[in-house]
Amino acid sequence: MKRLVLAAILLLASGAVSFADGLFWVVGNRATGKCNIVTSNPVIIGDIWFGDGPYKSMADAKLARSTIRACPAVTPEDEKAEGGPN
Repeated sequence: MKRLVLAAILLLASGAVSFADGLFWVVGNRATGKCNIVTSNPVIIGDIWFGDGPYKSMADAKLARSTIRACPAVTPEDEKAEGGPN
C-alpha cells in the first residue's frame, strides 16, 4: 500500500512540474525599456514591473506583446534576435 501511495505522489509531482513547460510570459523590463518574452513565471520585483501570461505559444505571446500599450514596438533587430517572425 505504501508503494502505491508513493507511486501516486511521484506521478502527480512529475505532472505538476511538466505543466509549466512550453508556456510563455510577457514581462516589462524597466532597465531596458522593453518588453521581453520569457519561459518562466516572472517575479515582479526590481526592474521587472509587470508580467502578463501565461501563453501557450511564442506566437500568442508576441501577439499579446503587440497589444500591450506599455510595450514599445519591436524593431527588426529585436525580432531577429528572438528567432524571426512567427
